[in-house]
Amino acid sequence: MKQQQATPQRPDRTSPGSLEDIGDVIDVEQAEAALVEHYPRLVRLAYLVLPPGPSRGRRVLAAHAVVQRTLPRQRSSTRGLGLPAQRAGTDAAIDPGYAFVRLRVLRAALAAGRSRRWLPVPPAPFPQVWGLRLFPRSGGADELALDQALSALSGPGRAAFVLRDLERLSAPETRRVLEAAGVAHPRAALDEAERATTPAGSRDRSLLESPEFDPCALQARPTDLIRRRQHGRAVLTAGAAVLVCGALLGMPGDGWGPDGAAAPPYARNAASEAALDPGKLAVTSATAWKNAARQDFSAWPARGDRIHDKALLRRALAVWARPGAGVPVSATPGTPTGPAAGPAQLLFAGVVDHVVVVLLHDGLRVVRYAEAADGEGQSDGTGAAVDFARTDGAAADSASALVVSRTQGNVRYLTAPWVKSARLVDLVKPDAPGARLRIRPDGTTDPVPTPQPAATCTTWPALRMGGRLLTDLGELTPARLTYGTPRKPGEVTAPRARTAWARTACQLAAVRGQGVRTVNSWEFARQPLPGSAGSAAWLCTRAETWRGPGSRTMAQIQTPAAGGRRYAPGAVAARAEGGTACGPRAPRALAGVLWKSATGQWWLLAAGSSKVTSITTTGDVHGQAPGRLLTLPAKSGDRAQLQGRLANGKSMGAVG
Repeated sequence: MKQQQATPQRPDRTSPGSLEDIGDVIDVEQAEAALVEHYPRLVRLAYLVLPPGPSRGRRVLAAHAVVQRTLPRQRSSTRGLGLPAQRAGTDAAIDPGYAFVRLRVLRAALAAGRSRRWLPVPPAPFPQVWGLRLFPRSGGADELALDQALSALSGPGRAAFVLRDLERLSAPETRRVLEAAGVAHPRAALDEAERATTPAGSRDRSLLESPEFDPCALQARPTDLIRRRQHGRAVLTAGAAVLVCGALLGMPGDGWGPDGAAAPPYARNAASEAALDPGKLAVTSATAWKNAARQDFSAWPARGDRIHDKALLRRALAVWARPGAGVPVSATPGTPTGPAAGPAQLLFAGVVDHVVVVLLHDGLRVVRYAEAADGEGQSDGTGAAVDFARTDGAAADSASALVVSRTQGNVRYLTAPWVKSARLVDLVKPDAPGARLRIRPDGTTDPVPTPQPAATCTTWPALRMGGRLLTDLGELTPARLTYGTPRKPGEVTAPRARTAWARTACQLAAVRGQGVRTVNSWEFARQPLPGSAGSAAWLCTRAETWRGPGSRTMAQIQTPAAGGRRYAPGAVAARAEGGTACGPRAPRALAGVLWKSATGQWWLLAAGSSKVTSITTTGDVHGQAPGRLLTLPAKSGDRAQLQGRLANGKSMGAVG
């Protein structure tokens, strides 16, 4: 074992560089080379700065038009723009032409936003696409939330946001670029961008660089076919118009027919057709769960104000069976995304947070279909999305809630019919009683904040439904948290259990998106610390998945909190993926860590679970201790290999 110190990494400055790198004169050829080389990046910048227009397609064309018209007609001087002279040394390699063209793109995008003149008529200088609508690929809930957040900003605010978080300019550089672009109050624009409420991933470029905001990776769909046919009648004969439109409307599986965003049919057989028939969906009555032999998802009634909308249900089933190329599909690890083997069960159909949501269950999986509530995208797939989560073997303790909506850092749940009340609690504050969470008549909850992992973890929202404790790990099914021995875990209700989870909660970020079903935390030992420094608790936390394989195990030591932070996170001693350690098949653990006392002395601390009778260490630290606790003097950076002896004479290694 070797103590490691984490060194925070500074985000790399993405070349091309800032305005400080521009020379006095830019040739047309130099500007053209920069524009061609960095065209996708410039178009993305223009697309993000432009305000939301009549449609995403118009905004795409406007972004391309802005960039293509920024090429200067002759050599241009940078004097008078407030731009410092070009640097020397290593910074001289940064392309000054890019920064110059970027400034012109920014000016044009801000001007277009002020005038709201998207595409003049006739738009001869603009890019033209006749008979097709072009738009970027749709992203997920986080991309939609970020787009809504940017739409709420002013033009200068969007420009400041993009320069800071996409171009990676510093605050002073951003102010100089905004001033050169003609922004009257650059500091106010920067402040507005900083105050914007955005989802996780917005500030590290992962969302800004997603296909949702890439005007160069486009999808194509036909324009309004009826209007085109009416225009065609004015210039073509009636027979030719009927022939052309009949051919268009007769194309099978073209993406805008009755199946919505579904791809062309892949098979024609009785089983497939039964699974696609909304009339054959299983619908459980509102009281069936009271007499059900097993309380799981099969006992949930169908809820929501759209459960009788056959057209909606048909689209959901068709897209599930064969999602089109423009439909984002996500699935937890180990979850198949194929069609249902037969008629599924309807759990929910309704409008939640301006999105039409359908939840279906086929015994193995829960499927969430979503489309835009205003109807946009229902006919071409741009507003549809499908999510899959494995739920086989679910029981009452793991079938209490499902995620029905995610928007701007919040999540809404659909609760089981047997859940009558819920409280929003903070795992990091175990002494706080929490707040009552309203459950609506259709079973959906009020918005619940989603956990936001950060370097300084100060809060971790969770739900307490009855005695069960649930938390969101970025999937359709919330994970259930328990405390106790691996073979008999219990609810997180006792003070010791709540305290242990308060110091463990922030480690849950490591298992987000892994298809986690339950997470159990088990205190397997307590060890007195040298120098009368109190005692430390050794815990083993194991995340079990719905699919079986892929479990994650973590051993940690929780020493007395320093600096007044009573519930400071524990120190992770070891991690393991897979295996049986700390699980019901092998309910035992062994872990060690280097610990520094208040006097500056380093110690090797190790502890095992109750069946460990002795511990031996080799490597930089040699020694042996009877029983299940070991304390030996050590030096910073020492490595040690631990071996434990069990009561039955067998040996075991440390976790990890």
